[in-house]
Amino acid sequence: MQIFAKRLRELRTEKKISMKTLAQAINTSDGAISNWENEINEPKISYLVKLAVYFNVSCDYLVGLEEVE
Repeated sequence: MQIFAKRLRELRTEKKISMKTLAQAINTSDGAISNWENEINEPKISYLVKLAVYFNVSCDYLVGLEEVE
């Protein structure tokens, strides 16, 4: 899950959005975003899909199965 955490952080910081802003956009807490970025736990599939839609990337890219976003 290290790749997911890295890609989530990269996407969020590239877009210059806070954890709180992202959390509000996908209907979760900023603590959940922090936990995902720090590899404390993994998101449910429904949140993975919401993140992919939000950042306009594939779920495969987020989890490291695809290299190009």
